Amino acid sequence: MTATPAAEQPPALAPARPRDPRRWLILGVICLAQLVVILDNTILNVAVPTLTDDLGATTADIQWIINAYVLVQAGLLLAAGAAADRYGRRRLLLAGLAVFGAGSLAAGLAHSTAQLIAARAGMGVGGALLLTTTLAVAVQVFDEDERVRAIGIWAAVNALGFAAGPLVGGVLLDHFWWGALFLVNLPVVVLGLCAVAVLVPESRAEQSHRPDLPGALLSTVAMTALVYAVVSGPEHGWSSAQVLLGAVVGACALAAFVAWERHFPHPMLDMSFFSNRTFTGAVFGALLITFGSGGALFLLTQQLQFVLGYGPLEAGLRTAPFALTVVLLNFTGISARFSTRLGIPGAVALGMTLLACGLAAVAVAGRLVDGYGGLLAGLVLMGVGCAFANPAMAVAVLGSMPREKAGAGAGIEGTVTEFGSGLGVAVLGAVLSARFSALVPVTAASLPAALAAADSGAERATVTRAFGSALETGQLVGAAAVLIGGLVAATLLRRAERGAAPVAVPVTDPA
Repeated sequence: MTATPAAEQPPALAPARPRDPRRWLILGVICLAQLVVILDNTILNVAVPTLTDDLGATTADIQWIINAYVLVQAGLLLAAGAAADRYGRRRLLLAGLAVFGAGSLAAGLAHSTAQLIAARAGMGVGGALLLTTTLAVAVQVFDEDERVRAIGIWAAVNALGFAAGPLVGGVLLDHFWWGALFLVNLPVVVLGLCAVAVLVPESRAEQSHRPDLPGALLSTVAMTALVYAVVSGPEHGWSSAQVLLGAVVGACALAAFVAWERHFPHPMLDMSFFSNRTFTGAVFGALLITFGSGGALFLLTQQLQFVLGYGPLEAGLRTAPFALTVVLLNFTGISARFSTRLGIPGAVALGMTLLACGLAAVAVAGRLVDGYGGLLAGLVLMGVGCAFANPAMAVAVLGSMPREKAGAGAGIEGTVTEFGSGLGVAVLGAVLSARFSALVPVTAASLPAALAAADSGAERATVTRAFGSALETGQLVGAAAVLIGGLVAATLLRRAERGAAPVAVPVTDPA
């Protein structure tokens, strides 16, 4: 007789825990820590010319300065989540703040590109600890009735940080030198350390086993190598030796990680979770939604600057409605109320359909509506879709795992988010490049190179129109991927819901 996987067993009835009266204040503290981590994913995008002038950074240096943070962070997320469950989420949250603060100080005071790259890698270590422990703490301090709204607010802060990075970077560079982009984190880190020490209760897994060090090492190598291959693909070519080597190393390490986790008695990631349709559907949906939104925003910034002629700060301001819509719907609780009525599968299906419609609207806006109006409508639709789908999928991932594995669940959610966003940028960027190369009869690797090779104003206009057409193709590919992925994920979640016992239904009477 085959045992039912632990992830699908209904939880035993237990007395309801009293609500922590400080829970919303705790959420504010962890969201503040989350905000600075997400900001540093995009805040350097506007500082490339400054770093080139002040530090003499080459193109390769700039790539490593930006990617060192993402690579280290993505590689350590699974290990950080498992460590938080074992050693204590509050303890790891404090450690993450301290490491992130030390890395920010070192980056702000760096005098060479090598020092800055090393400091950014240190910040990535702290960021990995913070990304997993903030969500795990939220799962612990909120009960079933309030968890959807709390995770919705957490997701809204993610969207706000991602969209606000270039804006914050632009404002700081207008008044200070580039080191201020990192030193601005220090007051937040100090405030966070004090608040976490006073407010956040300690929690850890009830059963403590010896750490899965081989699993942690293999997962770190696998995710770092795979993300490196994805990030490097558009820059060096998908058939280049370093991209192929990264993909091969990542795939081999991932296969070894799965084999090890299946046989280790106390694995960092229990592979039986993937037999749970709820877990699998939510992970698949999270991968596709970050693929679409991350890749689309990457293409949109180029559309605003190269096709519509906006400056960097103006382009950043015009992408803000996407994040502001997510923030508005989540902070007001509107998305949580609708998600409760629709259920997790319904919220995922509706959210990802709206996101796909928004991506398609952004793609064809230039042909249907003059000016910014069409883009604005598409961005708002994208924001509404993310506001419904993102929290629902996070709740599904964490809800399908035992409560004591909240850190591991947060690590999985964070890993999928990082990998999906990087994959979206790489794949949709490759679609853009392939379509542009097919339309432009010159051997140019980018729009600026093609414009420089044009001999007249008419040729430059033709090149710009071709680039706009290539952008449209890439965005439509992203929209199709999100729509198909959303329907598949919702179907898996619906089947899991029908096949599961009716558990975890909110009630008002403790009896």
